[in-house]
Amino acid sequence: MHPKSIQSICEFNGLEPVVPDGLSKLGIALGTLGLTPINGLRLPFDGETCGWYLWCGGEPSKAEDFYSPLHVQHIDKYLPKAREYLALPPGYRFLIDDKVLNSVEI
Repeated sequence: MHPKSIQSICEFNGLEPVVPDGLSKLGIALGTLGLTPINGLRLPFDGETCGWYLWCGGEPSKAEDFYSPLHVQHIDKYLPKAREYLALPPGYRFLIDDKVLNSVEI
């Protein structure tokens, strides 16, 4: 089931949104852009980071340089479809592809 267009992802799931500051940083796997699905995982935030790690395709790499830092305010340039999910609280993840649109607590 999908949220109504007037509902946010958090409202649809009955969650209190935790919106990251636009100047906070997330980790994004730039080398995977263009693959499907789009994956997001939010860990507890710390300092300047908002806790989000985003990658496309299958499983994320364990390589230290897999993720690059990106200010949240620039996400639309790289993964605009992920923007509406970034208010999900720590402990949640999402997966977006043409067939599945889902967010779950981890």
